[in-house]
Amino acid sequence: MRMTSSLFRSTLVGALGGLLFGFDTVVIAGTTGRLTETFHLSAQSLGITVSIALWGTVIGCILAGPLGQRSGGRNALRLMAVMYIVSALGCALAWSWPSLLIFRFIGGLGIGGSSVLGPVYIAELAPARWRGRLVGTFQANIVIGILLAYVTNWWIARLDLGSEEWRWQLGIAFLPALLFLVLLYTIPQSSRFLITRNSIDDALAVLRMMGTENPQAELNEIRSSLHQDSLQRKEPLFQRSLRLPIFLAISIGFFNQLSGINAVLYYANDIFAAAGLSRLSTFSQSIYIGLANLAGTVIGMLLIDKLGRKTLLLLGAVGTFVCLLFTAILFRQGTHLGGVVWLLVTFIGFFGASQGAVIWVYISEIFPTKVRSKGQSLGGSSHWIMDAIIAALFPLIVVRF
Repeated sequence: MRMTSSLFRSTLVGALGGLLFGFDTVVIAGTTGRLTETFHLSAQSLGITVSIALWGTVIGCILAGPLGQRSGGRNALRLMAVMYIVSALGCALAWSWPSLLIFRFIGGLGIGGSSVLGPVYIAELAPARWRGRLVGTFQANIVIGILLAYVTNWWIARLDLGSEEWRWQLGIAFLPALLFLVLLYTIPQSSRFLITRNSIDDALAVLRMMGTENPQAELNEIRSSLHQDSLQRKEPLFQRSLRLPIFLAISIGFFNQLSGINAVLYYANDIFAAAGLSRLSTFSQSIYIGLANLAGTVIGMLLIDKLGRKTLLLLGAVGTFVCLLFTAILFRQGTHLGGVVWLLVTFIGFFGASQGAVIWVYISEIFPTKVRSKGQSLGGSSHWIMDAIIAALFPLIVVRF
C-alpha cells in the first residue's frame, strides 16, 4: 500500500504543530539577556518569564482532550495555531513585563494543546501499517523546531539589532504559525471524529483519501474502538492494582525534568556566557545543543526496539550523570570552561537517545489498555509541572550557588 498525497499532506500539517511546539518552547533561551536589560528583571522575575509559558502548557494539556473530542482535532488545532500567532505578535510588541507574561502564557496554551492534539490527529487519520512511523514525525518535528529556534536566534543576533533584538526572536514564530493555520484549512477532519458525529459518508470518503484498503471494515473497527473507549472512560486510574505503574509514571516524568534537560535548553546562552564565551558565541554554540538533541533522538528511535527501553534508560542515566558531574567540577574549579560546551552537548545527546526517545513510549506501555490514556496524562502532567518548577527556580539557584 502506497502513501497517498492526502495522507502525506495531513501528516505534514499535523506534525507542523510539533515544530512550533519545539520552537516556542526554547526560543526564550536567546532572549534572556536582552529581556533582563529591557525590563530590569531580577533572577526571580526571569524565572517567572521563562516558566509562565510552561504553566500554560500544563493547562493546555488538560483542556486539549475535551476540546478535541468536542470540536475535532483539526478545528482544535486551528485554535492552537491562533494562539501561537497571538503569542508571537504579542510578545514581539509587548509594552510591559506583565503583557509579555500574558502573551507567553497564551503561547504555552498552544504548546500544551498541540502536544496532545497533533499526535492524536495523525494517529486517527493514518492507516494501521503507517501509524507508528507517521506519529513519530510529530516527535521528530519537535526536535527540529528546537534546532530551528537556536538557528534563528543566532541569525537575528548577528544582525546586531540592539535592545530590540528579543522582539524579533520571539516574534518570528508568527511566520510558521500563520503557515500552520492556513494549511489546517487544506486537510480533513479525522474519520474517527466524523463517525462520532454520524457523518458516515464523509468518514468513508476520508478513509479512502487516506488510502485505506477496506474502508468499510476500517469504519467498523473504529466504531468498535469508540465503544471500548466509552467503557474505558469509566475505569478509575487510582486503584490498588495500579500503584506501581502510577508510581513509575509520576517518577519518570519527575526525574526526566530533574535531570536538568530543559534547564540547559532554556538557559543555554546564560550557561555558556558563564563559561566565558562571547555573546555571539553563546548563540552559535547553542546550535550544537539543538543538533545533539536531534541526533540523539534519531539514534534513540533507531535503537529503542533493538536494545529495549530499560537498557536505553540505564545507558542514558550513566552518560548524563557523568557529563553533568564533570560540568559541575569544571565550573567549581573555574578551569577548562571551554570544555563545558562539549560536556553539555554530549549530555544532550545522551538524553535525546535515552529519556528523550523512551519516556512517552515507556509510560504508555506500563499501563493496561483500559487506563492507558489516563496514565499518559498523569505522566505528562508530572513532566510539565516539574519542568515549570525547574525553569522558575534555575536563575535563583544560579544566584545562590
